[in-house]
Amino acid sequence: MSEQARLDLQRRQRLGMVEAIWGEHKTAAQIAAILVRLQAHGEPALATRVDAAKAAAVSELLAAEPTTAPLLPQLQHHPEARGLSLGEPLAARPALGSVVVLSGGTSDLPVAAEAQLALTWHGIASELLLDVGVAGLHRLLNQLERLQAARVLIACAGMEGALPTVLAGLVPQPVIGVPVSVGYGVSAGGQAALHGMLASCAPGLTVVNIDNGYGAAMAALRILSSGAAAAS
Repeated sequence: MSEQARLDLQRRQRLGMVEAIWGEHKTAAQIAAILVRLQAHGEPALATRVDAAKAAAVSELLAAEPTTAPLLPQLQHHPEARGLSLGEPLAARPALGSVVVLSGGTSDLPVAAEAQLALTWHGIASELLLDVGVAGLHRLLNQLERLQAARVLIACAGMEGALPTVLAGLVPQPVIGVPVSVGYGVSAGGQAALHGMLASCAPGLTVVNIDNGYGAAMAALRILSSGAAAAS
């Protein structure tokens, strides 16, 4: 297998997060090689944006090599999150607190699930709360008590992307908005949601790039880690 990639094996020590593989534009061979190398160095091995066909191709490559075939039972595809992992995530860190990942609709699930998978891979407890968009505001209001226990909220929304703004006006926790490329016409592949979140009148709302569930999870991790460091 190819070893073209230069791995950042000190990222966990430096930043508190592990290196994740961007899988969408890599070949199955490249992904397989990086997963194996990460695990060999004792680092959690996670690839994002891997569809079922590419995951199957990675599995076939691992199975074909005598040195990697024993790893096959540890390879797992996460179809909702479009992720591929090898081995086990980091140990649970309940002291850091938990995150709730919300979505405006069920169409936002792939992005929300990516955020939750990335959190799980870093030992952060999380919960998915789907279909609480502002088109039926009572659905969100009915969940406010449930949100109080979370330290950070990640809100994924397409269309006009109003969910993070409404949420940030109702609760005191840090809210991270994730614009999602879902919506008709002028939604423009998530551009309307992105611009709406960036122009939000809710002070302190954090916004990541379109469909960037992984990035939102890492922003949440930074917040949680900083809070834990300040308390120690």
